[in-house]
Amino acid sequence: MTSGEGAGEGPACLAIDIGASKVAVAVVTPGGLIGDVGRLEVAAHPRDLFSAVCGLAAAHLERSSVDRVGVGCAGPMTAGGETVSPLNIPAWRDFPLRDALAAELGLPVAVEGDARALALGEGRFGAARGVSDYLSMVVSTGVGGGLVLDGRLVDGRTGNAGHLGHLVVVEGGAPCRCGGRGCLEAEASGGAIERRTGRPPREADDGERARAADLVGRAVGALAATLDFVHCFVAGSVALGFGAAFLERATASAREVARLGYARGVTLEPSPLGAAGPLLGAAAVAWRDRP
Repeated sequence: MTSGEGAGEGPACLAIDIGASKVAVAVVTPGGLIGDVGRLEVAAHPRDLFSAVCGLAAAHLERSSVDRVGVGCAGPMTAGGETVSPLNIPAWRDFPLRDALAAELGLPVAVEGDARALALGEGRFGAARGVSDYLSMVVSTGVGGGLVLDGRLVDGRTGNAGHLGHLVVVEGGAPCRCGGRGCLEAEASGGAIERRTGRPPREADDGERARAADLVGRAVGALAATLDFVHCFVAGSVALGFGAAFLERATASAREVARLGYARGVTLEPSPLGAAGPLLGAAAVAWRDRP
């Protein structure tokens, strides 16, 4: 088992992470111990993804005792994850994921946006423990985020608050999957870098990495000045793969934007949860209202 740090005893939960390209399923204890992880490729199941997810989940339930299911899923979605419409899963439009899973698995199911779930996981198991106001963000294939203020994840009217990937950072810029242009996700994500350069993000040159860091930093700085936080915890293969130089440059760019006194100390810090973050986030969704 792998582990994250967290307090609490009691029954384990089943955690399901439905991301941009993969689905991962594992049993997670309240202390953050992750059991064997089952995975499948989203692209391999264009029409039967739900059945495949249920099969993977059922195999784990046969071997473990759990009392609830937590899901982090790509969005957008309606409040409480009642229906989901992930941009990367065309077959799921207004798909009733929460109730369908509950009916199939026979357990209570809680669903949250994947990046917002990670924000809960960061607070329960990661660098945000004891921090009441912070932004948690992912810079990977896409860009997502979750905002915690006064110790609570901000939901917004439809439960999609915190999605900073759709802040416009380049006026009239690259088209985004959301229908807009110049969104942070369309300009600084791994997918955007690959479309612009024709190479995978890991092969990006110094100029491309600096550009992405500057755009991410400016978006975070604007939010810090608007919403009054100074901690931003960053995960994702692009941000962490680009290393300390990326976060240092992004922090400098954020501080150039956030000039008001209360926001001047804004800092982008790496999430310590690593590859375990999405599953720990999904588990935190299951235990959102449990001490």
